[in-house]
Amino acid sequence: MAVRVQHEDFDIGAEVDRLTEGRTDVGAVVTFTGRVRGEEGQIAALTLEHYPGMTEVELERIETEAHKRWPLQATLIVHRIGELHAGENVVLVITASAHRQAAFEAASFLMDYLKTKAPFWKKQTAASGEETWVEARDSDESAARRWR
Repeated sequence: MAVRVQHEDFDIGAEVDRLTEGRTDVGAVVTFTGRVRGEEGQIAALTLEHYPGMTEVELERIETEAHKRWPLQATLIVHRIGELHAGENVVLVITASAHRQAAFEAASFLMDYLKTKAPFWKKQTAASGEETWVEARDSDESAARRWR
C-alpha cells in the first residue's frame, strides 16, 4: 500500500512497474488516471489544495478499507496538488490482485471516494480569469453510495 500527495507529475508505466516488480502473485493490474479537462478551451487551470498530513492519513485509511474489502496484493494512490492545466495528470490509482474483478472493483471504490470524500479542495479558473470552487457532482455522490 502506498499513498503520495505531490506537485510533480507521475509516469504511469514506471509506477506500475515499481508496484509489481518481482511479484508473481499479481494476475491483474487496473490503473485509473484522472486528467484535467479543458472543457473546449473554457478552463485555463485547476488548482488543488489539501491539508498536509491529514490528507495522507485519510487516503491511507480508505486504501486500508479497500484491502479489507477485496483480496489485493498492492495498491497505489498518487494525487497531485497545485495549479494544473488542461491535459495534465491529476490522480493515479493502481490496484493489483490475483484476479481482475477485485482489482476493477477496488479501483472504482477508491476513485468514488476520491471524487466525493477525499480532503482536497479544487478551484477552477476559467479562460476569462473567473475562479470557482468545484463541488462533488450528484452523479459522483450516487456512484459512491453503492459502497455503503
